[in-house]
Amino acid sequence: MAFLIAPAPLTLTGRLVELRPLERTHHDGLVEAVEEGELWKTAWYTSVPSPDGVAAAIDERLSKAERGEMIPFTAFDATGRIIGLTSFYDLVADVPRLHIGYTWNRPSAHGTGTNAESKYLLMRHAFEALGVFRVGLTTQWVNFQSRTAIERLGAKQDGVMRAVMRHRNGALRDSVEYSVIEPEWPAVKANLEMRLAKRG
Repeated sequence: MAFLIAPAPLTLTGRLVELRPLERTHHDGLVEAVEEGELWKTAWYTSVPSPDGVAAAIDERLSKAERGEMIPFTAFDATGRIIGLTSFYDLVADVPRLHIGYTWNRPSAHGTGTNAESKYLLMRHAFEALGVFRVGLTTQWVNFQSRTAIERLGAKQDGVMRAVMRHRNGALRDSVEYSVIEPEWPAVKANLEMRLAKRG
């Protein structure tokens, strides 16, 4: 088994959000996004960088992209404002499968439908263009907002991995693993399209 086409950077465009390949030129917009609500302080259990850490976070994602380990995207809303980051990662051709994650969005984008549409665009590309069998989504046990959002997508919980790594503050992390597999995609797609249609 293999991907139908090789995973590569591309732009995915919806009505509420556009996902563009991450570039260093996105730095200032990403700094503005993390400064809104001081995300790196309020969500200690996430990978949201501080303003001073945005450049390093971009470099890390681009380095992983060069090694073929990740396809990072910058999310823009319909006004052209940068709202956050997301990625394909853990790309395994012989299943084939991948994960969607390392995602964060500025607080004012929460509840606007941009995250749901981002996941829709990413999953549609994964299942329909790349030909994956499984899309995984992982979050932290204590991130109840993220867990609820993933479950609303229609993903099913596969299990909880306890004490798999440490948070930046040293606390042990329990991760919750979710997935959507190819036979489930038509129903998940229909649900997401219905949700997005309600936003006019």
